[in-house]
Amino acid sequence: MALTEEGIIEVPGMLSRWVQLPSGAKAHYMTSGTTGPAVLLLHGGLPGSSGTAGWRFMAPFLAENGFRVYCPDMPAFGLSDPREEHRPRSIADFVDFIHEFTSALCLDRFHIAGNSMGCMNTTNYLVAHPERVISFALIAGDIGDVVPEGLKPPAKVQLTQYDGTRDGMRRMMEAIIYRGEAISDDLIEMRYQAAERGKAGHASFWPSLLQYGRIIPWEDHNIEARLSTKGRLDKLDIPGIYLYGTEDVLTPVEWGYEQEKVLPKVQFFYPTECGHQGQTDRPDLFNPVFLEFFRDGKVSRRTADAAGVSKLRPENPDLVEQV
Repeated sequence: MALTEEGIIEVPGMLSRWVQLPSGAKAHYMTSGTTGPAVLLLHGGLPGSSGTAGWRFMAPFLAENGFRVYCPDMPAFGLSDPREEHRPRSIADFVDFIHEFTSALCLDRFHIAGNSMGCMNTTNYLVAHPERVISFALIAGDIGDVVPEGLKPPAKVQLTQYDGTRDGMRRMMEAIIYRGEAISDDLIEMRYQAAERGKAGHASFWPSLLQYGRIIPWEDHNIEARLSTKGRLDKLDIPGIYLYGTEDVLTPVEWGYEQEKVLPKVQFFYPTECGHQGQTDRPDLFNPVFLEFFRDGKVSRRTADAAGVSKLRPENPDLVEQV
């Protein structure tokens, strides 16, 4: 299957759309569904990421089950506006983009979810604009300084040194995605082209992504204060779930265990045979979990057990059906 004229994998049930933001940026997004509650899905931050690459297995499924789904290409990714004035300078700019994007589409209230960097962006948006969020779901990422420093385990493979080649893109995808059949030639080509377009923008914000993960110290303490989650994320009453794959090599599952300790109101799941991009590895598990949670506010007993509901502490009966 060839890519579309925009350089995107053609996914049945997903449509390519554009919107001009008040900032003047042209924002690209993929959408599925025309009626029902709105769901915003945020992709990760490795080179070549996009709304299509991250959510092609989940967005059409949610749409088929009564939701309007929006998968934006974040600044510096996918088909986002390449002009220098619209490049992100730090991950704080993503919070502003999300708010501007959802406001431009008149999404006053919505469910939100994110994987990896999208998990960070979801977290940051939650604490900045809790009044807009109905519920949230996180997948394998960082949640700021609510977790004590020094507890994050190192990655099992080095992925940040993407070499700018198609072969390098394939190696990166094979490392983070457990299910090899999900890595097609078209996916590699789409991600390679997107990574080429986004080189300058990616470089402009990448240091702040490492600062958020506290791999390197913060240089701008104003941004650090703005993105602080301690005493904020852990106090929110917005319903939330968190899925963390047991075979994640970029941010090993032990990092999920540490995050669970500081988020007592969030229900955790640890799906097996699942790497860093769990919604791609296990759509058979992630799709029903997201659907039930967003639709019913609670995950059924059968689905929760299949998805590896956490046994590290008692289940939250408001979020998981009890026998």
